[in-house]
Amino acid sequence: MDYSSATTTLFSRPVADLQDHHDHEKDHNNNNNNTTVFDLSFLRDQNNIPANFIWPEGDLPSSSDAEELLKATVVDLKGFFKGDEAETRVAAEFVQEACSSHGFFHVINHGVDPHLIELAQQHMDSFFKLPVSEKLRALTKPGSSSGYSAAHAERFSSTLPWKETLSFGFHEDSSVPIVQHYFSSTFGEDFENTGMVYQLYCEAMMKLCLEIMELLAISLGIDRMEYRKFFEDGRSIMRCNYYPPCMQPNLALGTGAHCDPTSLTILHQDQVAGLQVFHNNKWLSVPPLKAALVINIGDTFMALSNGKYKSSLHRAVVNKYKERKSMAFFLCPKEDKVVRPPKELLLGEETRLYPNFTWSELLHFVKHFYRSDNATFQNFINRQLPLPTSFD
Repeated sequence: MDYSSATTTLFSRPVADLQDHHDHEKDHNNNNNNTTVFDLSFLRDQNNIPANFIWPEGDLPSSSDAEELLKATVVDLKGFFKGDEAETRVAAEFVQEACSSHGFFHVINHGVDPHLIELAQQHMDSFFKLPVSEKLRALTKPGSSSGYSAAHAERFSSTLPWKETLSFGFHEDSSVPIVQHYFSSTFGEDFENTGMVYQLYCEAMMKLCLEIMELLAISLGIDRMEYRKFFEDGRSIMRCNYYPPCMQPNLALGTGAHCDPTSLTILHQDQVAGLQVFHNNKWLSVPPLKAALVINIGDTFMALSNGKYKSSLHRAVVNKYKERKSMAFFLCPKEDKVVRPPKELLLGEETRLYPNFTWSELLHFVKHFYRSDNATFQNFINRQLPLPTSFD
């Protein structure tokens, strides 16, 4: 990374006198290139967390939040992959029930090599255990979806999430393996093997995403290839999340409440619980399920289904004694693809719920104008053009 035009401030100890900022995104269009980076490897052992990490009381989990579990449907993909029509119908019915309600479900017999998943989890340690000075080589630049972030401090000044992330893009129409190239060009030959593992992991996730898109189309009663074709040339995002132990978990959040603006998320959790979904006016836990992956609908697919399938509010809580790791693959369409529901979903007197938009427009809104929360997509829609009067 070129540090010639940027100043990096590293908080490696609690700061007593932090300026009181409003909770909003910093203005990346001004001439201030200063970056604040929090060293969570140090802060995790402190009795008091910095004020930047303390969330408003209404956003924090209560003692009863983790007691109830989300009744997340478990979808067995074995019969679907074998082409068994009866089992495919059952799987599609399960998907329809889950997505019409809250948009979350588990998949088992998903075809992703468990050894590859284990390797990808192990390689998270090879990055997140690096000294902060090394991780800063991949520091996220303003407006970018790729790079290293400590508490998203490059974007926000308060109510920071208690986590570190490493994000990178993935697409298949590249002359070089794009993920492998990202790691080798950013970190050198020591991370070539890590890059190869995540290249293979992203390829496996993309394959599974396209297969799930077929199942989603079947569940909606449309041409099973409709969504698959739409996403085949997509530009997706892979994110590794590391949540260190937190001495004051009652004051902090690993990830604040939000809906994914992307289309589909495939999440692998380690065996430490933390994911919670807001459903029926209460927070419900989604515990790790061995050999399963968590799937959830994002805002963009909600628009593609004309609101039939839900993009639900979710968050991650932190643990006082255990670290937590997760890997999220966010399926996104190609930036210039127009997001609109298929004609089959607009037959009869069906009302069109959302205007046309492109993924690049929504991504730009999220990155530059609005912090993801329960109203992100609606606020984006409110800025768009009026609803079309016809499919076109």
